Amino acid sequence: MGSIPPDNVNAAARQMEDGSTPKELDAGALFVLKSRGSWLHCGYHLTTSIVAPALLSLPFALSLMGWSAGVLCLIVAAGVTFYSYNLLSLVLEHHAQLGQRQLRFRDMARDILGQGWGRFFVGPIQFGLCYGAVIACILLGGQSLKAIYLLSSPKGTMQLYQFVSIFGVLMLVLAQIPSFHSLRHINLVSLVLCLAYSACATSGSIYIGYSKNAPTKDYSINGSAQNRVFGSFNAISIIATTFGNGIVPEIQAYLQPTNEVLERKFADAKIDQFAIRNVVPRLIFRSLSVVIATTIAAMFPFFGDINAVIGAFGCIPLDFVLPMVFYNVTFKPSKHGLLFWANTLIATIFSALGVLGAISSIRQIGLDAKTYHLFANL
Repeated sequence: MGSIPPDNVNAAARQMEDGSTPKELDAGALFVLKSRGSWLHCGYHLTTSIVAPALLSLPFALSLMGWSAGVLCLIVAAGVTFYSYNLLSLVLEHHAQLGQRQLRFRDMARDILGQGWGRFFVGPIQFGLCYGAVIACILLGGQSLKAIYLLSSPKGTMQLYQFVSIFGVLMLVLAQIPSFHSLRHINLVSLVLCLAYSACATSGSIYIGYSKNAPTKDYSINGSAQNRVFGSFNAISIIATTFGNGIVPEIQAYLQPTNEVLERKFADAKIDQFAIRNVVPRLIFRSLSVVIATTIAAMFPFFGDINAVIGAFGCIPLDFVLPMVFYNVTFKPSKHGLLFWANTLIATIFSALGVLGAISSIRQIGLDAKTYHLFANL
């Protein structure tokens, strides 16, 4: 989903009423990214976007790296993203004071780095990241439904792709909700469920760990040295997705950044959001978007691998590299100072990790493709 701080849209709307900069409020910003909620609502949205499907891949990531390296990577990723989000907030505030309200991440790239960066680099990366998250969410939903089904019917014959299709229908309905603000009540319920799930998972893990009938614990990393190296970079990409959903200025998860792109292209901002002229294209293109995502999820049911690709190509550039670049270009800290070189070093290291993670994730998908067939019943 995607959202922006309430004052951004309200200020932009006032600008439009005053007759200034109306072109900035295209249909995507006016209809999809509108926000009339409070910061409490923003808390719902941020929490439920961060507690996303990628979080469930952390055990897989730690199995590729081991406890020590895995926990260390989690701590580093948390620290770097906390730092990068603070830098983004400073950059947003600075441009807002200059009269440039940046409603989307690609708006920042356009204003700071130039038109081409926003249109041809940040825009496609973010679109791919968000659409990949939709695919992963549908696949996870299908896998969860199948797990529940097998608990009640151990000898059941339904295939994974059937459950993916069922969950895709639910997503098809949710996709029609006009804006992120319209989801505030659903996200409140999601927040409660996330907290309940976390409590149950923690309690269950502790109980099983201390149970007399607990399985033998084996934390060793299997595979050849080559596979371990590639697996480590794959794990870094997965961990990156865990911290990549709550990016400022818009919250990127569930469908809305994708919907915003479609709305901007096919809707007419000069007429009412619920006019037939806008409702019909919204229904068609949002439905088509979900149908395609559901088909891809059913065809390639490799959940961990999908998250690794998302992290390598999307989260690492947007969360671990560009915020530092934005800050250095905007504020131009002294090259003789620590801040400039710290930002440069972070951006350089994570750029390299992004490239290596991309190679590792594509390699792993290639290996899995040899093992599994399309529409595999995993």
